[in-house]
Amino acid sequence: MVRVKSRYLLCEVNVSDRSRLLLLDDRAVAAAVREAVTRIHGDYGAALCSSGFTGETSYKYKYKYKYKYKLLWSALPFISTIEARGQKVSCFLNCLHVGGTIRTCQKFLIQYNKQQLHRMLPKCKNPEEEQKVRRAILNCSVPGGNMEGLGDEEDDDEEEEEEEEEEEE
Repeated sequence: MVRVKSRYLLCEVNVSDRSRLLLLDDRAVAAAVREAVTRIHGDYGAALCSSGFTGETSYKYKYKYKYKYKLLWSALPFISTIEARGQKVSCFLNCLHVGGTIRTCQKFLIQYNKQQLHRMLPKCKNPEEEQKVRRAILNCSVPGGNMEGLGDEEDDDEEEEEEEEEEEE
């Protein structure tokens, strides 16, 4: 029996003109990723990755093809524009984290947002801005310090990483 494993790529969409960011949606990003995988890896990569896309922009792969997500990951740097609502939006995707569960991606995203806010703190021009950033940092924390509300999946990333290391040997 083959154990089904998932990998989730947490990506940041960087757009030079922030007003154009509102044009983008999940479908447009997913279509651009599929097109990039097809362009870079051909029909083979497209076929492998097409079964991994769900209705949203999350990506899953089966254990049997354990490096399939790397095909998708390697195609991300080749995305320079995304066509959405009849307009081309110039952008690039930055992969921030690869996780085995959505919960670990959410945990990472909370920590990442805190780091970004801490970087903004010294750049504040007045005490009011500084106070707003400090409040935002406090709001990034989950009440009570536990992450229960972030998903029902088990946190088994360490187990998966150990299994992959064993298989590589």
